[in-house]
Amino acid sequence: MTGADRGTSSGGAAWPALPLEAWADTYATLHRWVQIAGKVRLRQTPWVNHSWHATLYVTPIGLTTSPIPYGGRAFEIVFDFLHHELSVACNDGGRSAFALEPQTVAAFYRRLMEAMAALGLHVDIDKRPNEMADAIPFDQDHVHTSYDREYATRFWQVLVQVDRVLKAFRAEFVGKCSPVHLFWGGLDLAVTRFSGRPAPAHPGGIPNLPDWVTREAYSHEVSSCGFWPGGGPISYPAFYAYGYPEPPGLAEARVVPTGAFYSADLREFILPYHIVREADAPDAALGTFLRSTYEAVADLGKWDRAALERSRDPRPR
Repeated sequence: MTGADRGTSSGGAAWPALPLEAWADTYATLHRWVQIAGKVRLRQTPWVNHSWHATLYVTPIGLTTSPIPYGGRAFEIVFDFLHHELSVACNDGGRSAFALEPQTVAAFYRRLMEAMAALGLHVDIDKRPNEMADAIPFDQDHVHTSYDREYATRFWQVLVQVDRVLKAFRAEFVGKCSPVHLFWGGLDLAVTRFSGRPAPAHPGGIPNLPDWVTREAYSHEVSSCGFWPGGGPISYPAFYAYGYPEPPGLAEARVVPTGAFYSADLREFILPYHIVREADAPDAALGTFLRSTYEAVADLGKWDRAALERSRDPRPR
């Protein structure tokens, strides 16, 4: 690899290079592994509005489901991208783990179920991937087998930085707002602000995702943003932002920084990751994108911004 591939830039090691073509196979495999863990949480956790009960969260070592209820017990599934290990830990002290290494999705599924069973945890999940056109059941998927440690770690390192900036952005909003969380359907880290008004029924149509789930998720007006490793018409990692319902004129709105654009294919604003990574101040570059896209949605959608936003930290100085 060249120096550029290894992440030398204004962003430095904190914002490593993540070219999609370099880890596409690992991305496809890891995406399915993460869905399996997410579906365990989905099955065991009471339904929360907009599917917030099913997401994963960024940690200092990787990704976690957070505590999952199991009768009177609780357990957690953790992807450790520093030591490349998948662990299941219970509140009674039990723990099982296995290595994150090249293996089929079917093998990963079997090993996770065995690790859970060793702790007396028996959870039956829907084995079909969501939001994927090629939805091979997990226990039958012998196609996706790749795991490149370096790129799995880079992906997590990017999530750590994005998680931090999104949380600062979230803090500026006092209206209803989601946590910063990883949706395993699209493998995107996101945060969503709400105007407080109901939205028209979403048309649905997302591959291998029931329309009622999508409609419940978009039951109210939103301005949403996040980070995505890329795919389809966007063949590179990128930040995205959109409004639902999309207010008239949004596609023509001016957003910053330079390089951000509106994708007619996705009906979203896109900011290529490399623009943030190579900026003199990556946090500020990303922040301008998050704020300018939100302001476009809120202004054109006639949100009550004075009631929904705050300009300073309320803690005494």
